Amino acid sequence: MQNIIEELEARRATARLGGGQARIDAQHAKGKLTARERISLLLDADSFEEYDMFVQHRCTDFGMQGKTIPGDGVVTGWGTVNGRLVYVFAKDFTVFGGSLSETHARKITKIQDMALQNRAPIIGLFDAGGARIQEGVAALGGYGEVFWRNVQASGVIPQISLIMGPCAGGDVYSPAMTDFIFMVKDTSYMFVTGPDVVKTVTNEEVTAEQLGGASVHAVKSSIADGAYENDVEALLQMRRLIDFLPASNLVDVPEMPAFDDAERVEMSLDTLVPANPNMPYDMKELILKTVDEGVFFEIQEKFAANIITGFGRMEGRSIGIIANQPKVLAGVLDSDSSRKAARFVRFCDCFNIPVVTFVDVPGFLPGTAQEYGGLIKHGAKLLFAYSEATVPKITVITRKAYGGAYDVMSSKHIRGDVNYAWPSAEIAVMGAKGAAEILYRSELGDADKIAGRIKEYQDRFANPFVAAERGYIDEVILPHNTRKRICRALNMLRSKKAENPWKKHDNIPL
Repeated sequence: MQNIIEELEARRATARLGGGQARIDAQHAKGKLTARERISLLLDADSFEEYDMFVQHRCTDFGMQGKTIPGDGVVTGWGTVNGRLVYVFAKDFTVFGGSLSETHARKITKIQDMALQNRAPIIGLFDAGGARIQEGVAALGGYGEVFWRNVQASGVIPQISLIMGPCAGGDVYSPAMTDFIFMVKDTSYMFVTGPDVVKTVTNEEVTAEQLGGASVHAVKSSIADGAYENDVEALLQMRRLIDFLPASNLVDVPEMPAFDDAERVEMSLDTLVPANPNMPYDMKELILKTVDEGVFFEIQEKFAANIITGFGRMEGRSIGIIANQPKVLAGVLDSDSSRKAARFVRFCDCFNIPVVTFVDVPGFLPGTAQEYGGLIKHGAKLLFAYSEATVPKITVITRKAYGGAYDVMSSKHIRGDVNYAWPSAEIAVMGAKGAAEILYRSELGDADKIAGRIKEYQDRFANPFVAAERGYIDEVILPHNTRKRICRALNMLRSKKAENPWKKHDNIPL
């Protein structure tokens, strides 16, 4: 028996060494951790249970029969994050560059199946060079099996991808079908075809960072939901994110101990909105002063910053927050912000996370670039997402809510449950100046008359009371009571049950 135990320990030691000490040192020299070091940081201490440590590929082509390493380039298993079950797989770049083989894919699909059957989140840590060329179609088939399971798990369990090195070719499509993608600055990149192929086909000379680095995907393409400075920060932030998410679509949101008074008032909010309607202010100040202890996990902070999306807590329970940002493009809705917010609303709805919306929107962004870029369809995505969402929806209009954008931003007309407005709210088809110039075009030559018409329109619509008179606003609230009123509304809506008509699935305007 002692011999068997010694052999087991020797085999484990070999497997844990991955591609060997030289390759581990090379990984560290690039500022990157190894797969097992990453898992150790992500999960609670001593909670990781590894599966398939001794699995090896069975390829015999191109000299591969003599090249086997236990684990075959991916570490898989389960553990806990702050005591809550999660499944994880981490590509091991020290073993065949983390490339995917048939057996490598089977290790991943085994964990995917377990996560789905046990209704727990799954986190993938990517650092790999794509498909293993020596295996040809067997590797491609492995990708397909992984992709299919991504789709089956979508909307059932949270799926998170963390890109911590190269992620190219077929490897990019699995993260693309997960709920969130995060990257590490300077050391990670994602692209379908690399710089060499791009140069051959299009004659463009571009670096890996310029083609698919975090600076591209977190700012321009919206592929990434965030980017972090290094492996350690990224993994610690993933632990934060998991705390906000339910384990599956069958359970309620997590509830943490709350140390913030639900009745807390913030008198400074009474002066947040400037007296000048054209002056910007920071909507994040309202968010941070409303949620528990000022804790907010922002999603896609650097992309489409004219709208804010992220997670907070109210009385210890997770909520999703969507807010126009007057500091950026006056908080206007455009194609990018509409897509960003729509995807976030749909995620919250999948996982029973209540949605709180803060509105200060002057309308949709005009211009040929927006119209040619499909603004109509992109704006409809956000409208569709709010309309189909059956989770509790609470809306607070702080200042402007103009035109169709008023309807889109979780208005009462698309089944907002509780719709509040501050006294500073203006709900109208458009701003007073533009409205007066259209309504009284014949008087445009007379500055005094037009000024009077503008004031007349302002007096009539530059307030929340016309909407309140019609029941479109449930209550005009004092800004300093915003937290208290939202907490009460969320408690009132805890048992909300709403169903959409039966359908195989909807046809959102993609």
